[in-house]
Amino acid sequence: MTAPSLGFFVKLLVLDRAASAAFYEGLGFVRVGADATFTHVRWEEHGDVMLVNAPTGVRVDGKRGWGVLLSFTSQTELGTIAERATALTAPHDGPETKPWHTRELIVTDPDGYRINFVRPLPDPLPLGERETVS
Repeated sequence: MTAPSLGFFVKLLVLDRAASAAFYEGLGFVRVGADATFTHVRWEEHGDVMLVNAPTGVRVDGKRGWGVLLSFTSQTELGTIAERATALTAPHDGPETKPWHTRELIVTDPDGYRINFVRPLPDPLPLGERETVS
């Protein structure tokens, strides 16, 4: 079996890479690899995140990830992820059903990045009765 290829991924600048990796693994991410500069974790099949140490001597002031949600479609029940977030004492919101036919959970990591776990819900309307955008 071939490992999934690396398509889209995100790099997060973190203050303590070991602590961040432990946090993400505690949520259910799997460590794919690591070297002296980054740790690669993956959510389920295709949710790749590179945790990168802030360069030596570089100050990282202010909020990281402001206005950005890192969204991962999840096969894992959101209640399970919420329990993991609680065990990690991570701030989180949800799970909550959204009007766009998803259940969502937002967890904030130790560096302030917000992770949005999403489970699609069945569309209540048959395809022919849905509104279309022209």
